[in-house]
Amino acid sequence: MLLAYDANMKATLVIERRIVFGDRDFAEAVIWRVPEPVPPTHHGFKYRLVYIVDGRRVVGFDNERGRGDHRHHGEQISAYQFRDIDLLMADFAEAIEQWRAEDGQD
Repeated sequence: MLLAYDANMKATLVIERRIVFGDRDFAEAVIWRVPEPVPPTHHGFKYRLVYIVDGRRVVGFDNERGRGDHRHHGEQISAYQFRDIDLLMADFAEAIEQWRAEDGQD
C-alpha cells in the first residue's frame, strides 16, 4: 500500500473499519499515519486492531507508547514485528480465524 506522506502533516486516518460477525462478536481496525513514530517503534503508523467477543478483547494488535508493537491472544501478550499495513491486516485476519476455530465458531 503506497501512501503520500508530508513530514509537516498531522496524523492522517488510513483505515477505520468495523466488521460485525454476529450478535456476540465484531472486529475493529483503526490505523493512523503519524508524522513521527510512536516510541519505541520506528515506523510511521499508530494502530489498534481488536476482535471482541461478548464484550471482551480476545485478539488484538496495537502499538501503544512505551510498549511498542505487540499482539494480544486471550490473556497472552507477545511482541509483534510490524512490516507494513497489508501484512498487519493479514496477520490480524489470521489471528481472528485461529481464535474462531479454537473457540468452535468456524
